[in-house]
Amino acid sequence: MTENLPKPVDRAEVTVLVDNYIDMFVPQATGADHRLPFSPDRLLLAEHGLSCLIRVFSGKHEHAILLDTGLSGICLLHNARQLGIDLTTIEAAVLSHGHFDHTGGLSPLFSSMGHQVPLIVHPDAFLARRLKGPKGQASLRPPDAVALKKSGADILMRRGPSTLAGGHILVTGEVERATSFEKGFPGMEAYRGDRWSADPISDDQALVIDVKNKGLVVISGCAHAGIVNTVEYARKITGTETVHAVLGGFHLTGTLFEPVIAPTIEAMKTIDPLYIVPMHCTGWNAINRFFAEMPGRCILNTVGTTYRF
Repeated sequence: MTENLPKPVDRAEVTVLVDNYIDMFVPQATGADHRLPFSPDRLLLAEHGLSCLIRVFSGKHEHAILLDTGLSGICLLHNARQLGIDLTTIEAAVLSHGHFDHTGGLSPLFSSMGHQVPLIVHPDAFLARRLKGPKGQASLRPPDAVALKKSGADILMRRGPSTLAGGHILVTGEVERATSFEKGFPGMEAYRGDRWSADPISDDQALVIDVKNKGLVVISGCAHAGIVNTVEYARKITGTETVHAVLGGFHLTGTLFEPVIAPTIEAMKTIDPLYIVPMHCTGWNAINRFFAEMPGRCILNTVGTTYRF
């Protein structure tokens, strides 16, 4: 898969526009290069969702793309304005998967752009979905492809790996499931053809950046494929073993995923990234255990933070 290798960058920046958590007094992490959003005049919002602006720099060239758009669109557009970020400059948007807490801001985003913008998405992101549990089932509304096209999205559906930003950002496409402990989301179903069936959430994908002399920066949405599977697949398709940082949702929250936390942390110790930034659906228990077992490497994220690699 050498044609999909991301070109190395001199620098990468990840700005968190939407996440579940905000704290203006989170301390600067030792050794990490990140800018915290504290200002008494800057009102930022949080919600159950995720959106990250990714910028990469190579020589005199700069590229910007957006990963996901949060739950409502309100946080995304408001926080971008508060941080002085002009989202009309992005080259493309990428959807990590089709769940509502990542797609809610798509139409507001594209409607605000004033021009057509590519949206990189796996075809399964548009499937009707539901979550079955002991107390019944909940319908999960998929994004509306017709409405998105009308609002200005140039929808590019891709299953496999591809690159953006002049070849500097890799979109993994479908992630291989290789670990014994990452088994997806129990109870999730999708409507295919004429019936409901178990949903492996095959549209789950991540972004990968190769920072010169540092290694890979892997950015997940929810990592429904498993954050370890995601990182290992990034290593496989890039041919790069060194992982500098892992950011995003790890989906380890709740009792269903409690047994997955320990093996995930043990595997992450073996991968040995310098920085781990768990966000969104990782869950408070899992975040605390990462901090306890990998001290000095974990950073508590807060909305508005920019990480520089």
